[in-house]
Amino acid sequence: MTSVALAFSGGLDTTVCVSLLQEEYGYDEVVGVTVDVGQPESEFEEAQETADAHGLDLHVVDAKDEFADLCFDSVRANATYQGYPLGTALARPVIANAILEVAEEEGCDALAHGCTGKGNDQLRFEVVWRASDLDVIAPVRELELTREWEQQYAEEHDLPVQSGNSGVWSIDTNLWSRSVEGGELEDPGYVPPEDIYEWTDDPANATETELVEIAFEDGYPVALDGEDLAPAELIEALNEQAGKHGVGRTDMMEDRMLGLKVRENYEHPAATTLLTAHEALEQLVLTKDERDFKRSIDDEWAQKGYEGLVDHPLVDALEGFIDETQSRVTGNVTIKFQGGQARPVARESEYAAYSEDAASFNTSGVGDITQQDATGVAKYHGFQSRLANAAIDAAEDDDEGDWE
Repeated sequence: MTSVALAFSGGLDTTVCVSLLQEEYGYDEVVGVTVDVGQPESEFEEAQETADAHGLDLHVVDAKDEFADLCFDSVRANATYQGYPLGTALARPVIANAILEVAEEEGCDALAHGCTGKGNDQLRFEVVWRASDLDVIAPVRELELTREWEQQYAEEHDLPVQSGNSGVWSIDTNLWSRSVEGGELEDPGYVPPEDIYEWTDDPANATETELVEIAFEDGYPVALDGEDLAPAELIEALNEQAGKHGVGRTDMMEDRMLGLKVRENYEHPAATTLLTAHEALEQLVLTKDERDFKRSIDDEWAQKGYEGLVDHPLVDALEGFIDETQSRVTGNVTIKFQGGQARPVARESEYAAYSEDAASFNTSGVGDITQQDATGVAKYHGFQSRLANAAIDAAEDDDEGDWE
């Protein structure tokens, strides 16, 4: 008897895959695995209902804390991809590892997902799975299925389907972000309706302001308004708090790993708030050289995170530098929510690379350095560019003289 572990959400793609894995691929048993990375409870209920209607054995694995820890690692790396926080990308390796563990415990012969051949998730799942000895099956990709075909197949076979907005949108939700794509959203010129958003109120209606204080230790967020919270709790609290102010919406054209541009809509109120606060604290405690160099480290970490390669040896090396810098990123940042924005308005740290007395316009010097000492610096500043411009002007004058 052969069996396959399927990444199961209860949505259209994975619901259709259950039947196809049995009919087209000949597996005797399909083991469904749903991994909790912070989805709403309704999604687990829908997945269970769909699994029951399918006669599918469903395993639910709690990986929320593990995912929240990875999200906080991304905060220390200021990780965004083309301007938005990484949510789905970071969740996929966590989900893939959890499914692999169930598959091995259940003695499955293969692993399967419902990803298409055009997206990123197939790569993020398979980079984990292909390190095992199990076969990897991708029915939607291998059979070249379209969403319209799947909808018709589900209707003809009376398959239970639970999917966002009756399958019109493709929605992925986790602790860190909520993504909405597909349907009319695939048209870059289409203005999305307000009802695609669930986490964020319309920023145009956000007339009230609110201050929150976020505490960091070694670059990790640890407390909200003086209350110590575990990572998942802190994220959930900020998603609700910042979301009420319309914070954290992104509507973008995203460049996928396979070279396709796609229209994506994201909500990420907590992620936006924490990334903004963390960067504000780094501005206070890190030197300019550290910040300049760390930008390249952060960009590389984000790229690997986007690719689902969080276990890459390079990430370990990058985090060595990040760990060193974050040892001083301890302190508090006050964020102001206003009109869809999360703005840092105050920050403090015992590691501040800042002197109020030195920077003040009410003091004449900086320690034993006088203002007059800057005269020599001012004379040298730009000297080489002045020299170069003078040489260029002289050469051009000679050329003009030759033509006369």
